Amino acid sequence: MDKFLRSVQARAFRIAQIATGNTEDALDLVQDAMFKLVEKYASKPESEWTPLFYRILNSRINDWYRRSKVRNRYRTWLTTSEEDSDDPIQTAPDAYGQTPESESQTDESMEKLQEALNNLPLRQQQAFLLRAWEGLDVKQTAAAMSCAEGSVKTHYSRAIHSLREQLGEHWP
Repeated sequence: MDKFLRSVQARAFRIAQIATGNTEDALDLVQDAMFKLVEKYASKPESEWTPLFYRILNSRINDWYRRSKVRNRYRTWLTTSEEDSDDPIQTAPDAYGQTPESESQTDESMEKLQEALNNLPLRQQQAFLLRAWEGLDVKQTAAAMSCAEGSVKTHYSRAIHSLREQLGEHWP
């Protein structure tokens, strides 16, 4: 189980971060999903863990959206910008020898992708991330999202078309 959790933690965090737009909330959601998987489904076969984990994570994300909607009725959500400080990891030379221009282009493309993913409806976002980033098949994605396989195909197709339209020249 530890090996499985280590293998999905970074990607699950990224999915939660894209969905919530908040690092702390994303960490909490992933941690909660991992605890729930271990608590309830550790005895299940290893082949079932991936869809189960993403189903739990997607449920937690949906719960987060519901709670946020209620909270935001009564107050305005203010985001604070963290001050940029010199991080030694960020300022270290590139081990792969990329030029500043290529890094800038990659950064710009990633920002556009992030923005485009944030503009997608939640179900399309989930379908795209589970299919394209996690590599789940349609059946596993349907199990993770608690919906029919046809719905996964529809959400994924709409996400792809929307991303292509939004990203234009940034799309590979």
